[in-house]
Amino acid sequence: MAAFKEQSFQERNALSAKAKQAALDKLRAKPPVDEAELAERRAAAAAREEEKARLSAEKKAAREQEIADKKARAAEAAAAAAEAAAAAAEAAKPYIPTMPTEAEMKAARDARYAARKQRAGKK
Repeated sequence: MAAFKEQSFQERNALSAKAKQAALDKLRAKPPVDEAELAERRAAAAAREEEKARLSAEKKAAREQEIADKKARAAEAAAAAAEAAAAAAEAAKPYIPTMPTEAEMKAARDARYAARKQRAGKK
């Protein structure tokens, strides 16, 4: 089997220059882009960009609406929980009868007196 032959610097440099020249020749052989086609491509790219921006704005609006809905539901749940807690606290309070005021006691006494007088008059 033959031994591997290492290339010298000059050989590698020449090979590299040859490859670069081949790439340049290939690029120069490419026909130039027509201005109408270039304008059409730019218009298509602008339309794609507009569509992308519109979709992005719609997604952002939907996300913000969803966040607002979540906050509203959380606020409603918190209000319901607070209302339930207040109702539970109210139900847990012991009943403490209030004393009637002097005017209420006098009105009740007068009503009993009038009823007694009316019953006595019927007999």
